[in-house]
Amino acid sequence: MPQGASSSFIWLLLFFALMYFLMIRPQQKQKKQRQELLNNLEKGDKVVTIGGIHGTITSLDDETMVLEIAPNVRITMQRSAVGFVKVDDDDDKQPKKGKDNKKAKDNGNKDGEQADKRE
Repeated sequence: MPQGASSSFIWLLLFFALMYFLMIRPQQKQKKQRQELLNNLEKGDKVVTIGGIHGTITSLDDETMVLEIAPNVRITMQRSAVGFVKVDDDDDKQPKKGKDNKKAKDNGNKDGEQADKRE
């Protein structure tokens, strides 16, 4: 093989290796995480579907689930329609540690001051 041909072949291999690590591998990892999310769904989980519907799972099947979106209002959907599982509301009420908490307090004070000025 001439010198130029082997050099081109090495660059081609490097290009495919780079594409694998930048595109294919992260996509496979994301697909695996999504499959774990769908496999770990349980009755009582609060979820948001990919269409934006919020609800609580009342029953599960291999392919489908029943969501209660309001009292006595239930819809049947595919399990794959789950976008994400909502975290318990108790966790959201706990103050966050670090700089984010300080910013939230500062914003709260500014809003409170503005509310007082309007009255």
